[in-house]
Amino acid sequence: MERLGELMAYEISKSLRYTSEKVITPLGVADVNVVDEKVVVATILRAGLPFHTGFLSYFDGAENAFVSAYRKYKDALKFEVNIEYIASPDLNGKTLIIADPMLATGGSMELAYAALLTKGHPAAVHIACVIASQSAVDYVVKHLPENTTLWAAAIDADLNEHAYIVPGLGDAGDLAFGEKK
Repeated sequence: MERLGELMAYEISKSLRYTSEKVITPLGVADVNVVDEKVVVATILRAGLPFHTGFLSYFDGAENAFVSAYRKYKDALKFEVNIEYIASPDLNGKTLIIADPMLATGGSMELAYAALLTKGHPAAVHIACVIASQSAVDYVVKHLPENTTLWAAAIDADLNEHAYIVPGLGDAGDLAFGEKK
């Protein structure tokens, strides 16, 4: 998951603005291109942590934001997504990258984005995921603002009755950290 975060961060970095700066080395002066945007990497806890770490390998000067979102089940098949915690710097005018490995329905992404908006309005939004369902892609296009770019390593066609991506990977948080009880 971390390596996929690194690869996705590299691809996203190609879409950002750069400016040239002079860097003094022990042997001379070099012109170096540096990102000309303030970047905030956000993730949805806990599944997104390894993915988030990969992004920080490329955006090492980025600020960080975290949102706690989880499914609260009403019965075996019906659930609502709850957000209980948010920690974020000011987002006004910054480039926001929301890194969450699985984009199943798009509903929790919309709620996480709404929670992040309480910390300001970003100039651009990038949603990065490892696997998305086609219905989540359609949902994000319809419900998130025009300045949003969606990056997905793979798009699977189906969701099962539990709203898990099929074939997908399973629960990304459980795969990274073990089953929760």
